[in-house]
Amino acid sequence: MSEVPIVDVAPLVADVGDQKAVAGAIRRACTENGFFYVIGHGVSEGLNRRLGELSQAFFEQDVAKKLEIRMALGGRAWRGYFPLGGELTSGKPDEKEGLYFGSQLSEKDPRVRAGLPLHGPNLFPADIPGFTDTILEYMAALTDLGHALMKGVSLSLGLEPGYFRERYMADPLTLFRIFHYPPVGMKPSGEARWGVGEHTDYGVLTILKQDDVGGLQVKAGSRWIDVPPVLNSFVCNIGDMLDRLTRGLYRSTPHRVQNVSGRSRFSFPFFFDPGFDARIEAIDLSRVPPAVDDREERWDHASVHEFEGTYGDHILGKVSKVFPELRGSVM
Repeated sequence: MSEVPIVDVAPLVADVGDQKAVAGAIRRACTENGFFYVIGHGVSEGLNRRLGELSQAFFEQDVAKKLEIRMALGGRAWRGYFPLGGELTSGKPDEKEGLYFGSQLSEKDPRVRAGLPLHGPNLFPADIPGFTDTILEYMAALTDLGHALMKGVSLSLGLEPGYFRERYMADPLTLFRIFHYPPVGMKPSGEARWGVGEHTDYGVLTILKQDDVGGLQVKAGSRWIDVPPVLNSFVCNIGDMLDRLTRGLYRSTPHRVQNVSGRSRFSFPFFFDPGFDARIEAIDLSRVPPAVDDREERWDHASVHEFEGTYGDHILGKVSKVFPELRGSVM
């Protein structure tokens, strides 16, 4: 893998044109890279610009103001703000602060009343006009894009277009993050300081909007390559559950972030994942051999192919590692 490919997904979004050609490009990206840019996605530049401006306005506030919507107040919904160093990767604090959002549900929703983790209302800043509406509009647009991209993934595997939507994502678990990475240098010891350390994503598909600063890197064999910003594009990557579903044909690729630009960096990952109650079992793909145990090659030495259960079981198993102090309220 020398560079991340660009895939024009307009035929999937508009549901016209040569969708098989797009599916072929997605298959090549998923088998060779695990990462690809998407253009032709249909998400308006104006919405993306508003999201960036409002996010900057939030993070420019002092910490006390941001803590008014801290994650501890989100309870089992796992929403809100965390300060610099408040999220862990492989047990080490990340050099970032962030906001967590999910599908907006009222307190009357049966899932919320039942106390289902990761379900509930979001926490929004009260005094930034347009913030709430922009977040909800953006999440709706990215949900539509997620369904279009998973149609392409279905076709890329020789499955019917609605395979993933019908079986796993009729009611997807959508989690949205806004991350702010302050500029960092080396530690006095000479050790690198990572915005987020080496990891793979938990779910099926991540759709990332990044700003013009850069800093994202993808592992290619024994080396790391940059994934520089491409104007009006998203970066997509495979998560561990798509790795499991495809028996390792589409492997989740390790990635990391280091901001050495001297400027603040903002990124906007949208995680488009199976429904909370969806049971994750390997797809019967013809001519794809059973997955091999690759735990020794993986960043966390954990096998994604041994997992049995629902996606909710899987993601809740990760929560306590990312935010140990919230384990009691989420689990």
